[in-house]
Amino acid sequence: MEKNLEHIRHSLAHLLGAAVLDLYPGSKLAIGPAIDDGFYYDIDLPAQAGIASAISDNDLPKIEDKMRELLKTWKTFEGREVTADEAKKLFHDNPYKNEIINELSEKGEKITLYTSGSFTDLCRGGHVENAKEIKSNAFKLSRVAGAYWRGNEKNPQLTRIYGLAFATKDELQKHLIMVEEAKKRDHKKLGPELDLFTFSDLVGPGLPLWTPKGTLLRNMLDDYVWDLRKKHGYMQVDIPHITKKDLYEKSGHWDKFKDELFKITTREGHLFAVKPMNCPHHTQIYARKPHSYRELPQRYANTTKDYRDEQTGELSGLSRVRAFTQDDAHVFCRISQVKEEFLKIWDIVHEFYGVFGFELQVRLSRHDPKHMEKYLGDEKNWELAEKMLSEIIKEKKVTAIDGLGEAAFYGPKLDFLAKDSLGREWQVATIQLDMNMPERFDLSCINEKGEKERIVMIHAAIMGSIERFLSIAIEHYAGAFPVWLSPVQAIVIPISDRQNEYAEKVTAELRDNSIRTEINTDNETLGKKIRSAEMQKIPYLLVIGDKEIQANAVAIRQRGKGDLGQLSTNNFIEKIRKEISERN
Repeated sequence: MEKNLEHIRHSLAHLLGAAVLDLYPGSKLAIGPAIDDGFYYDIDLPAQAGIASAISDNDLPKIEDKMRELLKTWKTFEGREVTADEAKKLFHDNPYKNEIINELSEKGEKITLYTSGSFTDLCRGGHVENAKEIKSNAFKLSRVAGAYWRGNEKNPQLTRIYGLAFATKDELQKHLIMVEEAKKRDHKKLGPELDLFTFSDLVGPGLPLWTPKGTLLRNMLDDYVWDLRKKHGYMQVDIPHITKKDLYEKSGHWDKFKDELFKITTREGHLFAVKPMNCPHHTQIYARKPHSYRELPQRYANTTKDYRDEQTGELSGLSRVRAFTQDDAHVFCRISQVKEEFLKIWDIVHEFYGVFGFELQVRLSRHDPKHMEKYLGDEKNWELAEKMLSEIIKEKKVTAIDGLGEAAFYGPKLDFLAKDSLGREWQVATIQLDMNMPERFDLSCINEKGEKERIVMIHAAIMGSIERFLSIAIEHYAGAFPVWLSPVQAIVIPISDRQNEYAEKVTAELRDNSIRTEINTDNETLGKKIRSAEMQKIPYLLVIGDKEIQANAVAIRQRGKGDLGQLSTNNFIEKIRKEISERN
């Protein structure tokens, strides 16, 4: 985020807090940070005063007006350092601010207050120097939501008011247009409309159920990734969905993720965990026998479901779920083989995402040397691993984003960022170098001298989570998948019942040529049949009337292009099969 824009957004969070206190006396402000497209403030609105039930999206224009009214009276943000007692005196009736004050005091950190107009807030700084930098027409309150204090569902639920903010009115308007387009493309809306997936209250939140069409999509994507991998010598493996907790204690995942694990206690009293990741299981496949250096690299691929106990309030369609499928792979190799293996995965990533038209940017996600307590292993190994990844980036002649502090807890990684058709950026594939897990599990090979040699481990996910990738792809394409990926590639539509026999014949011929085809013989008007097919976003509509029967042909309507005229069935089959094979 550009620094000055971040300061504008942070300043607007203060302005929002001030407006809420003015309009709803007795409210208690919690936290109000800047975020990627604006800002928010979490607020405790006292129910006993009848306020909580009154705040809704309908109230946002009123709060916005108050913000603009106050902005005229604001000049600068004046900061001053205070003692914990002084801060507590000011916020004596606010438990949220007091909790933060106590934490700052315990850590020995500075406690600062910032004042603008008649509003003073607890804040570490980062505002505009002059309130005139905030354009009154370049921000807009967007929505009201609920949020638990500190993201913990055991804490009080607060009202969160979100706002959008940009440097200029034009930038805000462009963003609002993009937001409206994103709503139309929302995978939570399109997925069920296209009959790809569903959720059930009886099954539980965050646990998607995949229909035949959605399952077909998942399988095609996974098959494509496997086609790319097997060219590079990967072998498929399979693992159970549960494990004794001992595995995760040894790998280091238990201490890091124990609160996010689904746990099972057996009848005999043994504690098992449902797997949230696959790498520790894969280490045990490698460890099953001694390996000569001649057998390395060992490349294991495994598409399998994982499970994490995400908080209910953080679940979001397919983007954040409790059951997700990873197209996971792990390479066990010598240090000297790391570069070659990384480059192979790099090529797989670019070939896969190139088919979807995504532009990729790479981020070198490094550890933060100031907080080594967050990571496994020692500083020396981390520096060595990160140097190797830097050399790979240099060889590929790309400019990488510096991701300080973004490493996995066991090793640095190359993360690939993709921009979709709306210009939104998503983290997609990842390649991670791990020197720590082989150390913890004593993984080695017998080298040329007949001695044990410590190996390293590479983690590689192309889609990452199939669920999350599909949420991105659905929105990227607005549900209109390319022909090769469409669950239904063509639909045959006879104009009336007397063309049904010929329509059935055409349908059978297309299916015999592995073209996913449906037929609509419902007793409805042609217009209604066409509208129904267009709503399903089927790439090709083959309309059949008497003229088509006489010509032994079909009349083609292509999604997005309209009528293409008549083609013989054979010529259409040749056309669509070429399109499918080329993944156009």
